[in-house]
Amino acid sequence: MDMDRCEYLITARGWAHLQGVLDPAFVARLAIDTDLLYEKCRKVQIANGVDANMEGSAHHLAGLGTSLDEMLDPLPLKANIDRYFGGGKYVINTYSASLNPPGSKAYLAKPHRDIRAFTGDYRMMLNMLVLLDDFTETTGGTLFLSGSHNAPGAPPQEIFDSHAERLLGKAGDIVLFDSLLYHAAGSNRGYARRRALTIGFTRPWIKGQIDFPRYIDPKIASAMSAAARQLLGFDARVAASLEE
Repeated sequence: MDMDRCEYLITARGWAHLQGVLDPAFVARLAIDTDLLYEKCRKVQIANGVDANMEGSAHHLAGLGTSLDEMLDPLPLKANIDRYFGGGKYVINTYSASLNPPGSKAYLAKPHRDIRAFTGDYRMMLNMLVLLDDFTETTGGTLFLSGSHNAPGAPPQEIFDSHAERLLGKAGDIVLFDSLLYHAAGSNRGYARRRALTIGFTRPWIKGQIDFPRYIDPKIASAMSAAARQLLGFDARVAASLEE
């Protein structure tokens, strides 16, 4: 998609759908690793008693030595993301996956926005939705309430139900959307998972949902490129001493 068109759509309706961004072979690798990482995350959820309404959700997936790390450098659609933030630096606030299994009643199915503070025209956060499976009427494409990123308050449920647009797309497509946009995972009426990666980018001074520099194994971190480390917040840490 032309960058001007992408920027206009994000500004006007809150989201832009870019088709065929990722190579099918790479998407297949991402999907396999996402399934494996989910099983690991699910065990932690169950062990800590936070598994209710969390089925199909996995969080903090960067820096674990899988193909998901390859999304960091080169970052897909980097020029579009740069433009969204006005050329300023940004970091990954969260790196998650939504597997949306059939019949799921997870929290993602409720209309929500991914940043609590309404900041109007000041852009604080951008979401990247990476389709790992086809989004269809049956498998439950994500629902977006276009224009809701411009409204301070939450829309009434009946407004969301009657006006939200369903995203239909192919594996390898990417959607960029303003994190103030109200959205929800569509109901999966199929027989298999409908998988996607969800990556949130924020201004570098916003606290991330996990401290990636401490979370990631030092051996894996040392092998990462400077660009990947910057995205993961290695250049935006809080000093721990007067010398630092």
